[in-house]
Amino acid sequence: MKTSLKYIVVLVMLVSIVSCQKNSRPNYQYMPNMYQSVGYETYQESDAFNNGKEGQLPALGSIPRGDFMPYEIDNTNEGYELAKTTLKNPLAPAIPLNMVDSVEVDPNVPRVDYTVGGPLYTIYCGICHGTKGDGKGKLVQREKILGVPAYNDAGRAITEGSIYHVIYYGKNTMGSYANQLNEEERWQVVAYVEKLKADLNK
Repeated sequence: MKTSLKYIVVLVMLVSIVSCQKNSRPNYQYMPNMYQSVGYETYQESDAFNNGKEGQLPALGSIPRGDFMPYEIDNTNEGYELAKTTLKNPLAPAIPLNMVDSVEVDPNVPRVDYTVGGPLYTIYCGICHGTKGDGKGKLVQREKILGVPAYNDAGRAITEGSIYHVIYYGKNTMGSYANQLNEEERWQVVAYVEKLKADLNK
């Protein structure tokens, strides 16, 4: 008896659902807000705010959420020299392979990791600067770009600050990579460039 009652209830529900459909006119919309969202006016009049508008400007000095951090040094020759002499890598130094087991690592402290900086360098820098930092990347070998010096070139005397500044703003024919790399990734690439420079000086 109970089973047949269940079948009858299901059958009545199916018939009622099918009976709502009529091909000669549009069907019913049971939840219209799912199909047509309400259009709110961002800058409509409102008494809730001092300026009478709903849209508000961010507070002076506020920083957007996410990985963005402002870079305060200007894109000038003076700014480049300032970065070259004062800017330091905020990442903790890499742990040498022979000390990995003996050093206690805090997972909350960002640390130089060549397994992160190396691939990023290869993707964004190696095509011009070369995988060894010797200025002999594929574009240089094919003579598409000329005059890319090695990282250990005495005339350049690059530092971690100058490397970061050039990654952020670009220099000469090199464009900016600020949009491709977030702040920590830029510093990882800086550390890797420093490693390549040290290897070239051996």
